[in-house]
Amino acid sequence: MKINRIILLLALAFSNMIWAQKIGVVDTNYILGKLPQYREAESRLNSQIQTWEKEIQQMQTEYNDKKTAFENEKVLLIGDQLKQREKEVLEQDAKIKSLINARFGTDGEINKARATLTKPFQDLIWNAIKTVSEKNTLGIVLDKSNNISVLYLDKRYDYTDKVLDLLLKNQNSKN
Repeated sequence: MKINRIILLLALAFSNMIWAQKIGVVDTNYILGKLPQYREAESRLNSQIQTWEKEIQQMQTEYNDKKTAFENEKVLLIGDQLKQREKEVLEQDAKIKSLINARFGTDGEINKARATLTKPFQDLIWNAIKTVSEKNTLGIVLDKSNNISVLYLDKRYDYTDKVLDLLLKNQNSKN
């Protein structure tokens, strides 16, 4: 009877070890920052954003000038002239708001450009993470760069550098 209990306990202990999950952690923001092509693409996107911001600032300055001129000349204008100038000022304001929304809004060009920029790199990183996790038999991989609260992490479970090394090695072999 005792032997059966011991065998049962050993079997239970070994089954827990077999089913135990290894967890790994990576920092995708760190990896992206180390990829030269991503930095270059991000730089191009930031340059485009600066161009859009300058364009909007210029339009805002023109709007402010028109509005100030309208306010100053308002008492001198009558009838249709008053309505026409007021309409021009309001149209300029609406045009600025529309452009801001088109460029920087929820469905704006900036979000589409950022999605287009990051998608290929996310796929690359995903494939590298998959390779590293299979090689190291990881059951779970967490990304510590996206507000995942990792309060403590032993360096041996941080696979960021392994993923980055794999990506850079694959990149160099393609060149």
